[in-house]
Amino acid sequence: MNVADEVTQSLWMEAGVAKAPVLERAEEADVVVVGSGIAGLSCAYELAARGRSAVVLDRGDIGSGMTARTTAHLASAVDDDYAKLLKTRGLDCARQLYQSLLASINRIEEIQAAESIDCDFARVDGYWLLAAGTPASRLDEELEACEKIGVRVFDCREPTPLHTDRLVRSLRFPAQARIHPSKYLAGLAAGIKSKNGRLFANSCVDSIEEKQGKVVVTAGRHKVRAADVIVATNSPVNVRVAIHTKQGPYRTYAIAAKIPRSDFPDALYWDTHDPYHYVRLQPLTERTNAVIVGGEDHKSGEADDGEHRFKSLENWARDRLPQMGEVTHRWSGQCLEPADGVGFIGQSPDNEHVFIVSGDSGQGMTNGVIAGIMIADVLTLGSSPWSELYDPSRKVGSSIGAFISENITPLVNFAEYLSADDMAAVEKLRAGEGRVVRSGLKKIAASRDGNGKLHLHSASCTHLGCIVHWNTVEQCWDCPCHGSQFAPDGTALNGPAVGPLAKIKRSKKLEAAE
Repeated sequence: MNVADEVTQSLWMEAGVAKAPVLERAEEADVVVVGSGIAGLSCAYELAARGRSAVVLDRGDIGSGMTARTTAHLASAVDDDYAKLLKTRGLDCARQLYQSLLASINRIEEIQAAESIDCDFARVDGYWLLAAGTPASRLDEELEACEKIGVRVFDCREPTPLHTDRLVRSLRFPAQARIHPSKYLAGLAAGIKSKNGRLFANSCVDSIEEKQGKVVVTAGRHKVRAADVIVATNSPVNVRVAIHTKQGPYRTYAIAAKIPRSDFPDALYWDTHDPYHYVRLQPLTERTNAVIVGGEDHKSGEADDGEHRFKSLENWARDRLPQMGEVTHRWSGQCLEPADGVGFIGQSPDNEHVFIVSGDSGQGMTNGVIAGIMIADVLTLGSSPWSELYDPSRKVGSSIGAFISENITPLVNFAEYLSADDMAAVEKLRAGEGRVVRSGLKKIAASRDGNGKLHLHSASCTHLGCIVHWNTVEQCWDCPCHGSQFAPDGTALNGPAVGPLAKIKRSKKLEAAE
C-alpha cells in the first residue's frame, strides 16, 4: 500500500506505469533505489544508462506514489522566488539553482525523445501573475533578482485569461514545459528494464544498514546488497531527525476540468497569492484540453476541510474561466518545503554510501530529474557541480525564521498528549469519520472505514511519536510533524514512517464501542 490507496484519484492515475513483481529472494546490485517516483526512476535510469546495475524497490505499485499526485509543472522559475534565494543563499547558489533547473527540463526533453516516450511533453511559457491584494513590488523585486542571476524573463503588461480586477502585469518565463508524469515514468521504467535494471513493487523497505563499505536493504524477509543506496521516498525513511527538522510537509490540492482547446492558451500560470494558485493544461483530444488548477495549501495535518478547499479552487477557476466544464478529477498531494527554499539531494547525513532526495518545495518533477543527473555524476564521475547547493547536511541558519516555524509544529503536537476527546466519542463515529480519543493515558486514533468497520490504533506516529490527525477527504491519518500518512487500518502509506500504527488491545469499553 502507498498513497495511491488514498481516496482521491488524479488525472494521471488512469495511465499505469509498469508492472513489477514482489521481491521474493535476495538480490545484489551496484545501486538500490528506494522509491519509484520521478526521483527514484530518474536515478535508476541515469545509472543504468551508465552501466551500473540497479534495483528499484517500492512499497506500492511502480510510479504510484506522490509523483502521481503532482501537477507536473516543469519550471526554471522557483516557488520561493529568486529574490528570497539571493538573500538566503547568495548569488552563486541562486545561479546554480537556475542552471540545474534548466538542465532538468532539457534532460526530460532529451530522454523522452531518445526513448520515444509519448508523454505529451511540450515547451510552453510560464506566467507569474500579479494578483489582487498583492503589491507590484513583488514582481519588481523578482525581475531585478532574475536579471542579476541571468534568468530569462520578460516584464509583460498584457492581460492573461487569469488576470482580474483590471490587472495586466506578469513576469513571463520562456521555454518552460509540461508533461504527463505517469506516461513519462512508464517510459523511464521501460528504459530501466531495457538496460537490465530490476523493478520490485509492493516491497516495503524496513531497514537500511551501511556496514564496511556495503549497504544492506531489508524488505520483508529478503535483503538486497549494494555498493550504494538512494532513498527517494518523498520524505526520507532512513533518517530520524537530521533532514526532518529542516523542512515541513504541506498538503496541496488540485482539480481538473475539460475546456475547449481554443479557449485558453497553453502555458503555465501561477499567481502572487500566498498560498498561490497554479494552472496548466493537459491535452485530451484534438478539440479538448483538461485545465488543471491547484493551490489551497496548508501544513499537513493542520486542517481537515478538503471539500471546502476543492470548492474554493473551483470557484476561483470559474470566476476566470466561465467556459470551464464539469470537474472530472480532484486530488491532493504532499510537498516538502525546505527552510531555505532548496531541496536536499546528496549523501545522507552520517552516511557515505546512502544518498537521499527530498525537499521538493512544490517542484518535485524537476528536483527528481536533478537528483538523477547529480547522484549519477557523483557515483560515476566522483563529483557534481551542484553538490554544495543541494547538500543535505548543510545548515539553514540564514533561514532561521522558516526553520523555527517548521519546528514549532512538533512542539505543539506533543502538547496534544494532554487533551483529547474521551472514549465515548468512538460510539458516535460514522463511516468515513476519524478522531483522536483518550483511553486512560493512551491516545487512540479511532476511525470507521467506508464500510463502517471500526479501526483503533495508537495515535503516535511510528516515526517520532507525534500525534496523527484525521484527513476526511483522503480517509487517512496525517502526521503534521514530518509528513507520514497512514491508512485506517494503520498501514504506513508515506514516509518517513515505515511501520504501521500500533494496534490497541481492546478493553471491554472499546469492544462495546465497536
